[in-house]
Amino acid sequence: MMLRWLKRYLPRGLFGRTVLGLLVPIVTLFLVVSVVFVQRHFEGVTKQMVQTVAREIRVLRDTGDEGLAGALGVTMTAVPRERLPARDERRWFDLSGVVIINEMRDYFPDLARAVLRDDRDVILYFPDEAGLVEMTISRTHVSARRPHLLFVNLMVAGGLMTLVSFLYLRAQLRPITRLATAAEAFGRGRHVPFRPGGATEVRAAGRAFVEMRARIERQIEQRTLMLSGVSHDMRTPLTRLRLGLAMIDETEAAPMLRDVDDMQRLLDGFLDFARGTQEGAPEPVDPVALVRQVVADMQRAAVDVVLHQAEGAGEVDLRPHALRRAVENLIANAVRYGTRAEVSVWLGPRALRIRVEDDGPGIAPERREEALRPFTRLEPARNQNRGTGVGLGLSIVADVARAHGGTLRLGESARLGGLCAEVEIAR
Repeated sequence: MMLRWLKRYLPRGLFGRTVLGLLVPIVTLFLVVSVVFVQRHFEGVTKQMVQTVAREIRVLRDTGDEGLAGALGVTMTAVPRERLPARDERRWFDLSGVVIINEMRDYFPDLARAVLRDDRDVILYFPDEAGLVEMTISRTHVSARRPHLLFVNLMVAGGLMTLVSFLYLRAQLRPITRLATAAEAFGRGRHVPFRPGGATEVRAAGRAFVEMRARIERQIEQRTLMLSGVSHDMRTPLTRLRLGLAMIDETEAAPMLRDVDDMQRLLDGFLDFARGTQEGAPEPVDPVALVRQVVADMQRAAVDVVLHQAEGAGEVDLRPHALRRAVENLIANAVRYGTRAEVSVWLGPRALRIRVEDDGPGIAPERREEALRPFTRLEPARNQNRGTGVGLGLSIVADVARAHGGTLRLGESARLGGLCAEVEIAR
């Protein structure tokens, strides 16, 4: 439970997590070294120096020789008891001062007060028959000079190591970032030049991506060429059949002409599926205006469709012909199995959503994934008497959405009761 709470505050990117993984050991090492040094070096050295000074103080207290005190750098002054501080004094961050006071009290049980107000002097108060004796000793006699330099050196060295590691990590992570950019662009249907680089493992992943991208592009090209070639070659015999049927009796030729028209629609569907998302390169497009135009064009073609809602403004990098075909397919699919279609479009700061709803029978939840597959026709769920299809309409829309880095979701229309098809594309 604690790890889940902490996970929310951790960096999400690989670079941030790597830097955090670098800083935590350095800071931990800095703290450990500081604590060990304070305990072993400061404390040990301070104890030895205090022991030496304590012996000198003991001699001075026994002899009272002021000449010897001057030679040892100790000032002895008789002061009244009113001068005695209320308690021992030291600065809160003076770690060696704690050792000095404790050691002095161990050596001199009768020590009245110990005052360390700065780095210059240590003032000791001893009781005397006439009052108090104030002894002032140079701080350099009882503790190491400039102990803070250790922490300064540690911080400088740690900062330098962190900077070098930061630059090194950024150079090592740059190939991963370029690989992620190329993969994301390829998922959106764009080809970004990419050359593998970096460490051996990253280079291997980059080469695998380049090879995978090449194989996928070859497969798409082969599929397009095959379907386009087959569809193109079949147009010629269909044209001959249509011309031959035009020369016989109209009543006898009518059923066969309908068959030829059905075959023509099948070929058109194959061509649309073969073209997929390969028409043109992405360009800045106003998707709201594009959807408005599609709805207006289909209304002129006597299609019962309305623009229910249009929100947002701006441009998005899209393939306009592919997106237009996707919206047309969704509208045609809606009016084929229902009586009317409603279109909504939202353009937000992070995503573009296009929704088409109808009042038809819809698609059962367990069969919605199947409906997105090519050449799938759901006779039990959809009314096939309302029109003929190839089973490619939703598949083409799904391909267009994936090529733009988005997705096609099928659901139930809350307002019309039929199918709700929504294309969402990240900006």
